[in-house]
Amino acid sequence: MAARPAAGRRAIEVLLEAELPRAEGRRLVLVDAVWAGGDQEREFTVQVDGTARRVHVTDQDSPLGIADAWRHHTTAVDPDGDSVLVVTGLVPADQLGWDLRGHAVRRRPLAVERADIVKQLFGAGDLDTRMVREGWLLDALLEAEPSGGWPRAGSVLTRNRALRALLAARVGLGGTNDESLDLDADTLFDWSRTPAGPRRFAELPEQERSGLTTWLEEVSGPAAPTLLALAADGRGADALPLGALASAALACPSAADAGFALGTLFGHALGSFDALAPYASAATGVLTRWIAQAEAGGGAGTDARARVLAVLERADQLADTARLTGLLAGDRLLPSGYRTRLRTLAAALDGRPGPAQAALRDLADHQLAALHADSTERARTAVRLLRWLDGPQAAQSAQSAQSAQDTVGRSVRHHLASTGWVDLATGILAEGDASRDSGIGEAYHRLIGRVRDRRRQLDESFAATLAIWTEAASQQAPHGALLIEDVLAQAAAPLARDGGRPLVLVLDGMSADVAVELAAGLAPRTWTEIVPTAPAGRRPGRLAAVAMLPTLTRISRASLLSGAPAEGGQDTERAGFTAFWKKRHREAVLFHKGGYEGTAGHRLAPALLEALADDRRVVGVIVNTIDDALADGRENGRARWRPADIAKLADLLDAALGAGRPVLLVSDHGHILDRSPRESGPTVADGVQGARWRTGPAGPGEVELTGPRVRAAGGRITAAWRDDLRYTARQAGYHGGASLAEVTVPVLAFVPSGSEIPAGWTALPTENTAPDWWRGDAEAAQPQEPAPASRGGKSGGNRKQQPQHESLFPQPGRGTVGEQTVRSKPFETQREFVRNAPGNTAVAAALDALLTAGGKLSPAAVAAAAQAATGKSERNPQRFVTMLERLLNIDGYPVLQLVESGRTVHLDRELLRQQFPEGTAP
Repeated sequence: MAARPAAGRRAIEVLLEAELPRAEGRRLVLVDAVWAGGDQEREFTVQVDGTARRVHVTDQDSPLGIADAWRHHTTAVDPDGDSVLVVTGLVPADQLGWDLRGHAVRRRPLAVERADIVKQLFGAGDLDTRMVREGWLLDALLEAEPSGGWPRAGSVLTRNRALRALLAARVGLGGTNDESLDLDADTLFDWSRTPAGPRRFAELPEQERSGLTTWLEEVSGPAAPTLLALAADGRGADALPLGALASAALACPSAADAGFALGTLFGHALGSFDALAPYASAATGVLTRWIAQAEAGGGAGTDARARVLAVLERADQLADTARLTGLLAGDRLLPSGYRTRLRTLAAALDGRPGPAQAALRDLADHQLAALHADSTERARTAVRLLRWLDGPQAAQSAQSAQSAQDTVGRSVRHHLASTGWVDLATGILAEGDASRDSGIGEAYHRLIGRVRDRRRQLDESFAATLAIWTEAASQQAPHGALLIEDVLAQAAAPLARDGGRPLVLVLDGMSADVAVELAAGLAPRTWTEIVPTAPAGRRPGRLAAVAMLPTLTRISRASLLSGAPAEGGQDTERAGFTAFWKKRHREAVLFHKGGYEGTAGHRLAPALLEALADDRRVVGVIVNTIDDALADGRENGRARWRPADIAKLADLLDAALGAGRPVLLVSDHGHILDRSPRESGPTVADGVQGARWRTGPAGPGEVELTGPRVRAAGGRITAAWRDDLRYTARQAGYHGGASLAEVTVPVLAFVPSGSEIPAGWTALPTENTAPDWWRGDAEAAQPQEPAPASRGGKSGGNRKQQPQHESLFPQPGRGTVGEQTVRSKPFETQREFVRNAPGNTAVAAALDALLTAGGKLSPAAVAAAAQAATGKSERNPQRFVTMLERLLNIDGYPVLQLVESGRTVHLDRELLRQQFPEGTAP
């Protein structure tokens, strides 16, 4: 005899809901199935025509038992009621007497067709034929029906839709109505990390688990069986960590040994070692996508970063449990591999740059390098300092005092261009690594010590040169230096020509390291940095002035704002600033601390905004944030400064941008930070006047200065040049001394991007801001601007051929790729549709510069390449790049485009080849 079907509570409920409305008062229901529910489910209620009917279920194995149960129900349980007795069991229909069948609904046992019931539950007209043969699936769908019922399926309930709905109801994988969820490896591994999903899967009947596993393997890939086996084993949370660990083990040199240890970790969840590779591949694929999401930033990126690190730290814990850590030390995904590479780099910092640079490449190659951005950048900074220590300036530092060429002006310019970056790098490294690894910290500490020793040599040489220079230097004879009292005349006044209205922003105490980081933090899409045009044969560079002595606010700032040597407070500065511009027939107004901040409801003072909107006025603003922080330090403990760290700087720049004003960002003096041991005290000396200067004979670490630029103590002072020498109580930082950091005054100029660059100025490419040792060998090797070459005056004239990569469009005897492109028929045709397009010579030079640099340059560098080739100033780099886009992007194909928020021009070499085949094909 064939096995009888089984019916649980839900199957009986559906059967009763269908049959009782037409039962004509009969209360006995004979069911041709065995009871599959539990004893606690034998009594329940069903809704029939809006009325709740009580149901009692009994399982009987003989006709006599059925008759006895019916008699008991009608006489003892519910003699006068309307409750229903449902009888299940193994009694064949032909053994039931007609006297008993006469009381039954339809007078016969009712068949339980699970397929029909499932169709009814889903409101479907038919079922996928495969489902009829899968009893486990039908039973599961009956048992797992949500309280609100299954979603309507339409004409046919497909197997895939039924399984998706079942997964949602059983284990929380998606929603019962959600057919758009991709049931891929990402979804499964994400689900495995939920607290309830794997537990609910483990509680399912074995046949149902097996059926779901088979289907998920079909739709999600070969990783599904192992993942679900781990979930069934109660280890779903470790599914992804184990996958990452498997990937590391399979890739390590001792894969066989590691594989044995992996087997113990997976246990019986791993069907075979053949399943390990696809499982590991799926897991690393998921983590790689999460890492990319984390690198993208934003709120979702922050969440993704937390997920990745949690998973991989757990993988490291499992590796430690299985004693696999040593075998996996070189892995490029596990955090332990990142830490190993970081320690390797730290160990190389005591030697020459070569091994450290190789270690840095290995560290940057690790997949977590971007997620540990602070540690990676700090390590990169350490290698930069090592390159600087190994650079050529070491051999020159001892000659500066005697060298006629090594003037004070040259020294402060070099400080802003190079050694100020050393101070920035030292500050980054001094903050310490986030890993809190003592070995790494000690390596950084030793490197900082070597850098400070070298910096002291430079400061000592500079102090000796400063002493000689100071004796006679004046506005009438600056001896090659830009004096702080000449900054307005030589930097601000040129910006004010032809109706220019500069905003002069004085950041009190801004040293070179602060200045270069602030400049790097300004968005190129918003601001373009400019510098004075350099004489032929010289590269344009930033301006650096020499502060008054001692390097105090009362002296240097008053001199800066007055345009002449001066000393005094705010009244002196305000009067001097107004008088300077009055001589040039311009109105001017100066705002000090408290004068430009807005009251409640205002970001900036209305008076300042009114002044910025006035075309007749030059506006000056003094911001004291940096200088104020030298007393007690900053709350976050950081030594570095970004634009958002300077109070109201972003608002001031936005206001200047809105008014279309160029900005001159200048300091009055620099500062040094106190990095001496906490227990060290002040140096005891006579004639102390300030933290870093005094009167009396000079001792070790000091220099005696005299001359017209010394504006205190009768024109003769003694100033400290050593960074660890102070005469007063400890503070976060100091100024007043004679070190390069204190004497150098950065002078930076910016114009709103998209506006014309003033005459006599040129854009400063970002590629030209950092020194070669900062960028590294690969970056420094890229030409930052083409060498000037004479042109015949007309577009397409002869020009000096730019070097090209050997593999890029080899064209012997046909000129550069840029020249070939502008001579091509497609380019000539496109040019007819672009009004006021730049000349072919400029376009060719820009293309060649981009190709030589690997396809990426800043807008200013692209414009500089064109300017160097034509001799014509490109006074609007953004507009020049826009014109290049119109010329090259035929039919909208992005041959050239601005990327990275406008910071970079990207040239697609392959698209250039395709769009201009006549110019680039052999």
